[in-house]
Amino acid sequence: MPTHQMPAPPTIVVMGVSGSGKSRLGAALARACGVGFVEGDALHPAANIAKMSAGVPLDDADRQPWLAAVAAAIAARRDDGVVVACSALRRCYRDVLRQADPALRLLYLRVPREELARRLRERSHFMPASLLDSQLATLEEPAADEHAVVLEGGIDLAATVAMARQALAMPASWP
Repeated sequence: MPTHQMPAPPTIVVMGVSGSGKSRLGAALARACGVGFVEGDALHPAANIAKMSAGVPLDDADRQPWLAAVAAAIAARRDDGVVVACSALRRCYRDVLRQADPALRLLYLRVPREELARRLRERSHFMPASLLDSQLATLEEPAADEHAVVLEGGIDLAATVAMARQALAMPASWP
């Protein structure tokens, strides 16, 4: 009699611009899946945080050590499953993360600019609202071949987690 085998634990990157809700959804999804959660912002070098805090957008060179740290966190946890909150704004950034786990799945949170601006004004974070336009200008929405799940940000958290699990074809009983 064949044995029923559960799928491997997922590696999921919750991506989107600052203020989209990546951290909130990522932490809730990780809890729901019984896997670890990595806050990508916590992996930024001090120089990046200082630059953003001063209202200066990061460039690709600034992001390279950060992306390497995020990729290392994924690689270290991929056998156990992990959900990572990471802006992953450009395809080349996502490609770096995929090198750590080729089976990585993307959840892209799409939120209207006006809502993003409101959220950024209302929170305490090193990323000021003044950098929103630079993030939106850098953003390359995932292409069809990246097989990203696109969710509209701003709806009920529990409903978003349920939609994410369904869209990622995660069994209801998993973990």
